[in-house]
Amino acid sequence: MSEIVRVAAIQSAFAEECDRNVQRMDAMVREAASAGAQIILMPELFEGRYFPQEQLEEDFERARPASDHPTITHFQALAKQLGVALPVSFYERDGQYLYNSVAMVDADGQLLGIYRKSHIPDGPGYQEKFFFRPGDTGFKVWKTRFGCVGVGICWDQWFPEAARAMVAQGADILFYPTAIGSEPHNAELDTKDPWQRVMQGHAVANACGLVAANRIGQEKDISFYGSSFICDQRGDMLAEMDRSEAGSIFADFDLRSLRNYRDSFGFFRDRRPELYK
Repeated sequence: MSEIVRVAAIQSAFAEECDRNVQRMDAMVREAASAGAQIILMPELFEGRYFPQEQLEEDFERARPASDHPTITHFQALAKQLGVALPVSFYERDGQYLYNSVAMVDADGQLLGIYRKSHIPDGPGYQEKFFFRPGDTGFKVWKTRFGCVGVGICWDQWFPEAARAMVAQGADILFYPTAIGSEPHNAELDTKDPWQRVMQGHAVANACGLVAANRIGQEKDISFYGSSFICDQRGDMLAEMDRSEAGSIFADFDLRSLRNYRDSFGFFRDRRPELYK
């Protein structure tokens, strides 16, 4: 007996106005759901422009507590209406602490929990350490209506330990909301292919499905290169977008088949964590 789940990744450019971006994501989630998607991934920090390009103090005002957060509340209602699960990226304030976070919303609108980005980049154009504290949640896995999933955030996707930790906790599919593009300090550096390959490697090494959703468009000094994709447990591309198109991609996973494939390869049977310290 199969356990089929259809996943989707949304790719889009974003404006400065939060309401406008939320409504755009609302429309694109509805469109993806109408195509049968059950777990739908939106890009990182979709409420506005990618503000960590500069260290502007007024951008701290974007952060809000998770409780009664208007964007999370909006997508909880939408998830319940459509019967879909949604990882929702947002800028979180918890007292004096600020995080780059994801709220995992299940298909009944229930908030399953919060994941806070563990790895925080700091470099030209990606000055996130000015805005975000390293996450304190550890890597999270959630049992949604449609299966067990893990969610990392952008820079997390370069670290094999993050993927391994989530699959070791039971995730069958990994989701990575992303904001990545050109490097302002080096016009010759194009990270698109390595960015995809490292995640394809995670999928292979953990025998899991993987979904990455990036933004597109020019924002100040960064040209976001899109290239959102879905790959299977072999690392093979099931769906991929180009560097500039807006829209959604889809793929179906048989979770039972995924688990059998993973068990047959023996990665988790043969791993020796006591030797890796």
